[in-house]
Parts: sequence; C-alpha cells; structure tokens
Amino acid sequence: MPEKLRIIPLGGLGEIGKNMMALELGNDLIVVDAGLMFPEEEMLGVDLVIPDVTYVEERHHKLRGIVITHGHEDHTGALPYVLPKLRAPIYCTRLTRGLVEVKLKEHGLLEQAELRMVQPGERVRLGEFSVEFIRVTHSIPDSAALAIHTPLGVIFHTGDFKLDHTPVMGLPTDLQRVAELGRQGVLLLLSDSTYADVPGYTPSERIVGDTLWRVMASSQGRVIVATFASLISRVQQVADAASACGRKVFVTGRSMLDNVAMALEQGYLKTDQDLLAPIERMRGLRPDKVVVLTTGAQGEPTSALVRMANRDHRYVEIQKGDVVVLSSSPIPGNEVLINRTINNLYRLGATVLHSRVADVHVRGHAAQEELKLMLALLRPRFFVPVHGEFRHLVVHAELAKAMGVAPENVFVLEDGDILELDGERGKVVGRAPADLVYVDGLAVGVDKVVLRDRRHLASDGVLVALVTVDRHTGKPMGPPDLVARGFMEHEMSRKVLERARKVAMEVLSKGSGDRADLNARLHEALVQFVYNETRRRPMVLPLTVEV
Repeated sequence: MPEKLRIIPLGGLGEIGKNMMALELGNDLIVVDAGLMFPEEEMLGVDLVIPDVTYVEERHHKLRGIVITHGHEDHTGALPYVLPKLRAPIYCTRLTRGLVEVKLKEHGLLEQAELRMVQPGERVRLGEFSVEFIRVTHSIPDSAALAIHTPLGVIFHTGDFKLDHTPVMGLPTDLQRVAELGRQGVLLLLSDSTYADVPGYTPSERIVGDTLWRVMASSQGRVIVATFASLISRVQQVADAASACGRKVFVTGRSMLDNVAMALEQGYLKTDQDLLAPIERMRGLRPDKVVVLTTGAQGEPTSALVRMANRDHRYVEIQKGDVVVLSSSPIPGNEVLINRTINNLYRLGATVLHSRVADVHVRGHAAQEELKLMLALLRPRFFVPVHGEFRHLVVHAELAKAMGVAPENVFVLEDGDILELDGERGKVVGRAPADLVYVDGLAVGVDKVVLRDRRHLASDGVLVALVTVDRHTGKPMGPPDLVARGFMEHEMSRKVLERARKVAMEVLSKGSGDRADLNARLHEALVQFVYNETRRRPMVLPLTVEV
C-alpha cells in the first residue's frame, strides 16, 4: 500500500508573504520556498515576520532539500533565519541563486550554505520526490513552477506566475510542458491566488517600459524611480528608457546596489549605462539628464527613498520639478508608510506617480482568466489555492469548482493545516505549529508577551516606582521615587504622583520584608489608585534596590 502524501503550508495561506510549504511522503520531506512578511502596524518594533519551521525541524532527518521558485523576498527572505535550523541544500534557478547568495553573504552564511543551480526543464531527485523546474513568467526573470513527481502522482506548484507573452526578460511561460503534464494527469494543483479576485488578464510588463520612457522624455527635472531591489527586469526597463532619453542612471540603496552588481556580473542586465557609478557624480549634471534608481517603494523607514523624503539622504535632496515614480504595488499593511512618504515628497515639491494614477507598475500575478487557463490545461484531481489572503483563497477555490474540479477535492487551507492525500481522497488530519515568528534586530522569535508589553506601553504609558530597601531587613529606607511617562500631562502628573506616593508609603509601612510580596502589593495598589484617579491603565513597574 503506497504511503500517504502530506501537504503542510507553513506560511502564505491567509496572508500576503512568508510563503513556505512542506511536502512529506514516507521518509522524505521537501520544503518549497522560505519567505518573509512585513510586520503589521500593531507588531511594534518588529522588523520582519518569518514562518514557524518547528514541524520541519522535528523531522530534520527526513528533509531532502529546500526548493525555491523565484528570488523575491516573500519567497527567499526567511532563508538566513531558517537555514541554521534546517541545514539542507537549496535548489533554484540561476538568477534566484545570485539573489540568495547576496542575502546569505549579508548574514555571513554563504560559506555554510549548499546552493545548487537548476535549469528550467531539469529534474532533481530528492528521495521519493522528483522535482521538475518549469519556466513561468513573473515580475522577475528565472521564475519557475514545480512539477513534483511522486509515486502517487504529480503535484504542480505554480509559484508566483502570470501569462505574459511579451516578457521584458527571458521567455514566456512554458505552456506546452504545462499542457503535456495535464494530459499525463495531475494529482494536485497548488496555484497562486494573489489576484484571484481580479477579472480578466494581467497586462504585460512592456506597458511599464513605455510609461517610463514617456515620463523621462517629458520631465524637465530629475526622475527618481523606486522599486524592489530584486525586480531586475524593472531595473533593465529603467536603464533602457534612460538611455533612449539621454539620461544617466545612478543607483542608491544598499540592497539595490548589491543586486544590480550581481545581475550585471551574471549577464542579466545589459546596458550602456554605468549603473555602479558613484552617485556623487550626479551633482554636475543638469536635472533633465538624471535618473535615480532607488529602494523604498514600500515606505520602508530606513530605505533610500524615505531618507530623501525626510531630507536625510546624503546625496539626493528632493527639489521642485523632481518626478518620483513608485514602481510597485503596495503590500497590504504598508499603505500608511507609503502614503506618508508620498505626502512628504509632495511637501518638498516633487510630483509622485504610482500605480493608481499611471501605468508605472503591473501586477506580477495571474488574474482570473489566466488562473482558469492553468486549471483547464492541468485538469487536477485535487486543488489547493495558495499565496493570498483568505478571501483570495476562497475566490480561487470557487474558480476551480467552476472549472470542473470536484467540490470535495477542493481544500481551502490555512497555515498549519495538514492535508493528507492517498491518491483517491483527501482529508485534513491535524495541525502543525504555524505561529508567526518575529525578527527584531538580532532576536529571532520575539516572545508574544514582549509585543503585548510594547502595545501596553504605546497605548497606556508607564509608571515606575523605585523603592530603596535595607539589604539586611528588607524594610524600605524612605518614600519611593515615582516616574510617569506617556499617560498624563505634566501638571496633572505632579498632583497625582504626590497622592500616589502616599498610597505607596501606606503599602510599604505594612511590609513583611519579602521583596516579591512587597512588589506584588505595591503593583496592585498603584494600578488600582491610578485607575481610580485617571481611568487609565499604564504599565506599573515596581523596582526595589537593596542598599
């Protein structure tokens, strides 16, 4: 009797980003992608969010490899954080390998990593799994879908894709191979759902190139283009448009510089522009001869564009007449940061073009008609929508049913669900750990209690009670020092704190000499007193110092 196949999404189902999927069959396990997600507004102080890899870590002896579909951060960004735990070879296409190398080098992990390059059309044997890379178009070259051959049948994972018949870089999606696999029979389709609620087709990337050329040709000032550092095809379009308009391109932003250098070295970028020229050389040129290519299209606080908008960039000061192009779609959760950046740029006199007002970006994901075509070509027995918020998954599931997939064979999963297939039927059999893992500076896995305390501090402020006690007797040596921050204006604070000090002295006068008991009673009394006086609940922190 054949083993049952397990599909375990660890990220990317129910959210945009941190895409990661584990596939398990018998004694073999593979992972598809390892991405990150930008933190939401209430995740105070968090830099990144990555998947929980506990399920894979506990089965490390089964892990045969990590397979990456393409080089975007939401599919590769978690690698520096999960590789030390998983220690597995990484399989990916050439440009993806280059982008991953840049990322791992930045974290000092490149020497320890085992990166293996795979060409589209090639197969990689990983235990019971045989993974075939199939060329697809996306907003980045060298993107791949995966046909994962197993004893139970073929699992087809689309990765991120769209059907662009005139891509800026590389060749169109290999629909011939997709159709051939459909004729042979596909057990399970895992398909990109990011724009499953958008009717029609996704426009070609070439529209953006035409818009960039028109903007550069008609603008009298500098043109500043902000986009993702990994969007190499957009970099090529910017360079081509600048050359056609007689402008010189200067690149700023560390990640953008690193990725451009890698893409030039590997031959992905072909241009007469000296893209790595020092940005200081821009100073002697007329504004209508300059293009600046930068990071920061998502309003990231430390990015080059945001520093420009805040008048904090070393070389670029926004001037009246500058045109700033945000060449990306807003990632859900980043809208506030992006709008703040746009407002600051307008205050400095710039004109801002973004996807809502001009064709400066097109989606990198398939719309409904393309998703239907993929379903029609592959004709899968089972279907699981992946990569998207829950509403996207539900809409995509309905599309699959309309295209003839049996309703009982369509599964809308969330992170951590364990779907088990035996070839004839499928069933969700349990849950794997799939918590959000927070990255805060050098700390990976910030405790939820820490975030709760940060939210408490941010919304209610803090009251610190500093008590000096005798080391030998444990008795207080005087009235406590009280410091309030973030919940009262100064004049009110002074009066309330005077009364709070009297409350604290009453507690201290009845002390037992036990520090833990003293702190607990002081905390309880001050919390109650402050609430009665102000109807607010600041974080109260009693601190005892022995003398």
